Amino acid sequence: MKDQTDRLLREFEKLTNRRYQSYVESIRQIDGSHIFISKDAEQKYLTIIGKPGLCEKFEGKKIGKIENLDVMVCPTSHKNCMTLKTLFNLSPKRCNRKTSFGFGDRLGIATAAHAAVAKKYDIFPIFAQQSVRELSRTQRTFADALDSAVFGVFESGYDGVFGADADHVKEIEDLLKAAHEGYSMYTLDPSDHVRDIAKMSSKETEKIYETHPKRRELESRYVGKKYSFKDAKLIMDEEEFVKIFVTYIDVIEHVVKCYDALKGVRRDFDLEVSIDEISTPTTPLAHVFIVEELRRRGVDFQTLALRFVGQWQKGIDYIGDLSNLENELSLHAQIANALSGYRLSLHSGSDKFSVYPIFARYTEGNLHVKTAGTSYLEAIKTIALRAPSLYRRIHKYALTRFETDRASYHVTTDLTKVPDVEKISDTDLVKLFEMPDARQLIHITYGSVLTAKESGRYIFRDEIYKVLFENEKDHYEFLKNHMNKHLNLLNA
Repeated sequence: MKDQTDRLLREFEKLTNRRYQSYVESIRQIDGSHIFISKDAEQKYLTIIGKPGLCEKFEGKKIGKIENLDVMVCPTSHKNCMTLKTLFNLSPKRCNRKTSFGFGDRLGIATAAHAAVAKKYDIFPIFAQQSVRELSRTQRTFADALDSAVFGVFESGYDGVFGADADHVKEIEDLLKAAHEGYSMYTLDPSDHVRDIAKMSSKETEKIYETHPKRRELESRYVGKKYSFKDAKLIMDEEEFVKIFVTYIDVIEHVVKCYDALKGVRRDFDLEVSIDEISTPTTPLAHVFIVEELRRRGVDFQTLALRFVGQWQKGIDYIGDLSNLENELSLHAQIANALSGYRLSLHSGSDKFSVYPIFARYTEGNLHVKTAGTSYLEAIKTIALRAPSLYRRIHKYALTRFETDRASYHVTTDLTKVPDVEKISDTDLVKLFEMPDARQLIHITYGSVLTAKESGRYIFRDEIYKVLFENEKDHYEFLKNHMNKHLNLLNA
């Protein structure tokens, strides 16, 4: 079989005068035909050396014959992606491991490197993972994100199952868009429905509580209830219940509506409930209430993202007292273990290297971690290495956009700690990515950089993709090394 494949590739090189470079790892065979990824000097293609009946399933250009087989060079289009998914069972699936990891790929060109890393670990990888916010800022769609992930999986030769996460979705309309594309996981973000009672007067809190139509029913269910865990005994007294009820009751209602909408169009999917993007850490009793009330309402969720103590800023390590976090994680893990049936999820998981061993230890590996922006940073790091003049332009533009773009993030970035990029040598530019404030400058302004236009043309976007295409080996190596660091610390 290998001899036949090698012979066909040699013939393909002769036929095309070595115009195309083949990704050998991507080669898959079906019914005597070979399908693989190749590239020329400008872009990648889905390439087929196959029987006419198979070739007819794809859109592309027939360029000749080899041993009575048609040779086609096809675009990496949505239609061809759909055909690939059908032929090789490359549709995203539900999680089937205790440890899952969301890689995230804002540019849509990192999955092949992510998949090469995932092969080495006993994890369930989520390759297509994009939030509505990220899609909006990069001018992509759920279909784009999933297609690029599938082609990346195909390119890498990864043959395991993987998931696709419609991340941090707030509106039912967006859930249904992702469902239409066949996503296997949906992360609900009901943060807009959380009430911050620290900013409310006691009268406001009391009025909401006393006038809520479900208050009496839930009060009778929860007030006075006792919970025993390995290291703690908790009791839901009335004062605590009022705080939890007012804070989270609208969250529960919103999640139920979203879940019911999904169940109307999808029969089988993983659900995550995320309450991490709020200012108030989730108390143990709030954790219990959310789980029990969602289950009572019939919501079948697989992962739960809490708001843990400390600061979980984008693209940098955890900020806070690790011993305090360890105590909190221990109790939350005990609650999840006792209530069972779901795993704890760590958001803003990029680069939280000091936290991973603690999180993995207390959850015993029953966990989910999300990353996204850190892969974008590795891409721009490649730009700094191979196209320093382009990086300098990106850096300067990011400085002009930072104050606007930071509005939707909880960060303490101090731009005065970011060195003057004009005073740094070309060879030292990559050292900026070791500095938390410089990392956040680039991380947070990704949308502005990727969509900036002048006279109707992108200022940076096309150049970024061109440099990364021409320096793909460096880009992939940066990604692999960085993701390996994450997964090694998670003991995956």
